[in-house]
Amino acid sequence: MSASRRSGTTGELGPEEPGRESSDGSDLLAALLDGMDAALCAFDADAVVTHWNREAERVLGWTAAEAVGRRGFDGWAVRGADAAEVEARLMSAMDAPGRQVHEFALLTKDGGRVLVRTQSAAVRGPDGKPAGVYCAFSEVHTQIDLERSIALSEALLEDASWGVVLVDADLRPAVVNAHAAKALGTGRTSVLGRPLGDLLSQGVEELESALTHVLAQGAPPAPAEIWVSVREPEGERRRCWRCGFVRLASPLAEEPVPLGVGWLFQDVTEARQSEQEASLARFRAQQLHRAARAAAECEDPAEAVTVHLDFALAGFADHALIDRVADRTADGGAEDEEGAGRARLVRIAATPSGAPGPSRLAGQAGLPVRYGEGHPALRCVERAGSVRADAGAVPAPEARAWAVSRQWPADAAHALCTVLRSRGRTLGAVTFLRGPGRHAFERPDAMYAEEVAHRIAAALDLMGAAGRRE
Repeated sequence: MSASRRSGTTGELGPEEPGRESSDGSDLLAALLDGMDAALCAFDADAVVTHWNREAERVLGWTAAEAVGRRGFDGWAVRGADAAEVEARLMSAMDAPGRQVHEFALLTKDGGRVLVRTQSAAVRGPDGKPAGVYCAFSEVHTQIDLERSIALSEALLEDASWGVVLVDADLRPAVVNAHAAKALGTGRTSVLGRPLGDLLSQGVEELESALTHVLAQGAPPAPAEIWVSVREPEGERRRCWRCGFVRLASPLAEEPVPLGVGWLFQDVTEARQSEQEASLARFRAQQLHRAARAAAECEDPAEAVTVHLDFALAGFADHALIDRVADRTADGGAEDEEGAGRARLVRIAATPSGAPGPSRLAGQAGLPVRYGEGHPALRCVERAGSVRADAGAVPAPEARAWAVSRQWPADAAHALCTVLRSRGRTLGAVTFLRGPGRHAFERPDAMYAEEVAHRIAAALDLMGAAGRRE
């Protein structure tokens, strides 16, 4: 047996040629073999072990000095009954193209058994003919864990029903699965390397802050819900994403080196909107109930009018005002119904325009409000329905001029006028106003305002009846 085979560090399957270059090559080969993460051994054409690295020693317990030079695994690394079959399957790689994969039960030095998975292939000599076989092997459970990890990664990035994005240390998407690309309104390749600000118009600061925190501190203990606005060709789309984050670190470095963040998210917009709508409906129902109980204790119907108005404002609008139709009689008779469309409106109650506080009664002088033609309150009375109006996306000075010209507070940007009717008669209109920092009134808001208007109209009708009796 040559010295090269006993050392287990030969550069080829055979005796070494003397000389310094060969020695340097052997040292390099030994360092490479011992630094491998996989166990590796090699056999010459006679099935004699020529190489045995440290990982093979760790798995089986046999040192290179004990392994190199033995013929096959018979009598030490496999049971005698299995030795011939194992050797035949390993050495068959000399005549087979490519690599062959097998599973064997090997023996450890202390007598235990280890199930390993091997990959073997032929080693060619200078003449191109098979000169031996190399065999890389690892414990089966370790290999299965690796395969599971790879399979999980591929499944997440291909078939997952939620978005998966791998974000690099610069907070730019590096890998995106199909579900995430669809949620971001783009393709899987076009999103790579782009700043998140190019994809999201709102919520990007919160998302980037979360990613930075994960890079520095690690994964948060629970998922987070983030509202974002996705940029799309037809406009922005408001979505709520339930997000989970994990920090990615290189397993090859001695110290953890952050490679980026794994960001997983699921769209929960419909569920959150349903919860918000249900919560808002419960709150508004409670406000109506509380307002009815408080108004029932008011001796003066005018006070009941302001009570209903104040309870309706909570979470609904910033300002509100009530205009009553001025009496228009002909020949001392009843109110002219044809003149209802040309009715004049008198301000009878309004919220304070400065510091917050309860609504105040006004209009004792009975002077009509200077509403111009086509004013939303007048149109509301004419149609006997609700009318919405908005300043639109205009600069602040123009928005203030829009509100002031309609006799509303200067900070009003959205308006909802609802008619006040009782016993078949139009009594006036109630106007709710929101500032520019809030959303415009929508159909559910109009339905709530109409419910409030029914109660205000009843109190207003009672107030007019009491005045006529006096």
